[in-house]
Amino acid sequence: MILYLHGFRSGPQSQKVQALAARMHARGLGDQLWCAQLSPVPFEAIAQADAQIERCLKSGVQPALAGSSLGGFYVTHLAEKHGLKAVAINPFVPHADFDQSLFIGEHETLYSGEHFTFTTEHAAQIAALDTPRLSQPEKLWLLAEEGDEVLDYRYAVARYAGSRQTVLPGGDHGFTRWEDYLDEVIAFAGIG
Repeated sequence: MILYLHGFRSGPQSQKVQALAARMHARGLGDQLWCAQLSPVPFEAIAQADAQIERCLKSGVQPALAGSSLGGFYVTHLAEKHGLKAVAINPFVPHADFDQSLFIGEHETLYSGEHFTFTTEHAAQIAALDTPRLSQPEKLWLLAEEGDEVLDYRYAVARYAGSRQTVLPGGDHGFTRWEDYLDEVIAFAGIG
């Protein structure tokens, strides 16, 4: 089972989720993907994912995680908390000179058009969830493109030191070569 956590303002309708779902369906694994619309409130989003992880574990399923951008940050936190494998795609990594104005303020989700406000309290929740040192880096795989126009990939390379890393030239924040890695992601999760 792969639990996919989408990025800030995104959702289950994102291109990456849809591509992964299509590949898994084509391989007869269509029922092995979970991706829900996450709350824009960080603690609530983590609670949603925690609940799904607990359901999996109670049914004897060891899930793997994948997430992009803020979802990549979340899966890193959850992988550390639960000892799970995770793929972080162009993940958000908190750092001292990060411009919080990317988050703070009024926003609209890309697919549903719902509006929400991200506050300094929500930013503090992200800080509380941060995992500056990875205790099990071997369980994490960083997928990053150097051309990410939103987040500086070098912070992710430093944060995921000791982890499997695929860092590609060019690209953008959406990770343009995602479809080239779908089968490897499924294999990394241990379900294909």
